Amino acid sequence: MKEKTVYLCSECGYEHAKWFGKCPSCGAWNTMSEFKVKPETAARGVIAKPRGSARPQTLEGIATDREERFLSGMGELDRVLGGGAVHGSFVLVGGEPGIGKSTLLLQMCDEMCKNAKVLYVSGEESLRQIKLRAKRLCVSPPSLFVLAETDMDQIIAETDALEPDILIVDSIQTVYRPDVSAAPGGASQIKECAMALMQYAKSRGVTIFIIGHVNKEGALAGPKILEHMVDCVLYFEGETSGSFRCLRAAKNRYGSTNEIGVFEMSDHGLLEVPNPSAAMLAGHPVGASGNCIACTIEGTRPLLAEVQALVAKTAFGVPRRTAAGVDYNRMVLLLAILEKRAGLFLSNSDAYVNVVGGMRLDEPAVDLPIVLATVSSFRDKPLPEGVMAFGEIGLTGELRAVSAALQRVQEAWRLGFHTCIMPKQDLGEQGVPRGMNIVQVANVAEAIGAVL
Repeated sequence: MKEKTVYLCSECGYEHAKWFGKCPSCGAWNTMSEFKVKPETAARGVIAKPRGSARPQTLEGIATDREERFLSGMGELDRVLGGGAVHGSFVLVGGEPGIGKSTLLLQMCDEMCKNAKVLYVSGEESLRQIKLRAKRLCVSPPSLFVLAETDMDQIIAETDALEPDILIVDSIQTVYRPDVSAAPGGASQIKECAMALMQYAKSRGVTIFIIGHVNKEGALAGPKILEHMVDCVLYFEGETSGSFRCLRAAKNRYGSTNEIGVFEMSDHGLLEVPNPSAAMLAGHPVGASGNCIACTIEGTRPLLAEVQALVAKTAFGVPRRTAAGVDYNRMVLLLAILEKRAGLFLSNSDAYVNVVGGMRLDEPAVDLPIVLATVSSFRDKPLPEGVMAFGEIGLTGELRAVSAALQRVQEAWRLGFHTCIMPKQDLGEQGVPRGMNIVQVANVAEAIGAVL
């Protein structure tokens, strides 16, 4: 039969029979790529169902059994997955090259192979390279099967013959379908290969993990439809020059997307960090101006992080603003609030804000720590030792209540902090540690006057 030519947008996955310079769906320019599809492509490589095998059912007649989960052996990974991986799920792990995605999944195999048969397919490394990396990581499970292959049809055939419980593909950008006339890593190849894996996972009940790289903008490379196909999207983040890595879920059909897992990269692989607050505060300077401890909530876990600020007189007509780890526009807004509501003249000063450890804090509760660190640097006066702060700041300078205030206070007390600057809100009589000094303030001026 004659091949069909279609055009696919590499940004949003929009598909059309005609070429456009500008994508009609997302508005991106020069993103429509051509590829040819054979009529039998969609059904190739997966188990074909007989006609009429799928019949409509009433909602009441569908079984609602609890999904079966299994542990990966890594507590931080299980936390992000929602308590473990689900049988028959399709999980995508994304991140920058060299961040540790392959290391994470290879270490996961060491524990999962004790109770399941695992097939690790690599399109980037040879069998010898995988063996050397496993030896360095001290990973030697006897029931781990390894395959170096990039042909998706061959991968499906070998998986059919082996019948594993878990399939790992490293990475989706390297595999290809022979009947698709496009280079591996392109939008069409990624779409077709992901579709074949998704159908195999759902028809056979095999749990599949695939690795995906990110582009220059930080999004997953390939069409956006890849994220819609999978059940769970995990992002592995962190500075490649640093030792800490953060695993967070951008999508999870079987659990929360608010949980994070923290790892530390060592010579022998990734180490779990059960107490990330203590690790992030290691090396906290004593008696230095321009820093404040913040407490943010990631899912159900309170995390303490150090916010640093540097305010210096500008040498140019326009002051410079730089933010690392916090939203730039939010930082500029807080500087304007300080100038209008607290009387600090910052228009002729450069301002730099940084979160130590490479973490990114997007919660509004970090507004108050940013403000206190900035004022401390502006006045060159350090905050008292043992002080932690959190709270959202409005445009009129008022402090607004935040969620999980009691959890933040308890976490600060556990790590040795004795004073908490926070908005006025009811904490309840139960749960506040004895000896903890709670300073509740109504606006920015009161918060600055309480510690500076």
